[in-house]
Amino acid sequence: MHKCCPVCGVRFEVEPGFFFGAMYISYAFSVATFIICGLATYLLGNNPEVWVYVMVVIVVVLLTFPSSFRYSRILMLHLFSGIGYEPDAADKEGQT
Repeated sequence: MHKCCPVCGVRFEVEPGFFFGAMYISYAFSVATFIICGLATYLLGNNPEVWVYVMVVIVVVLLTFPSSFRYSRILMLHLFSGIGYEPDAADKEGQT
């Protein structure tokens, strides 16, 4: 993620250590991924051996880690920073 918005210049990290809270959101994403992958493996694999569950969860978590990291930070910004999304800001910036 950028340190500042390339359009309006707002600084995303409101205070030092602000994104430590995003670890909890990322943890929730990971737990949801574990549950979904476990249930899908159970239903589609007809209750396979434990190593199959472990491999499926590891592969899916590694593949979804970049998006989980990014979206947990974005969600943290939207919920706790007071920074709002203004879709017309880019248009206003280009017109001035």
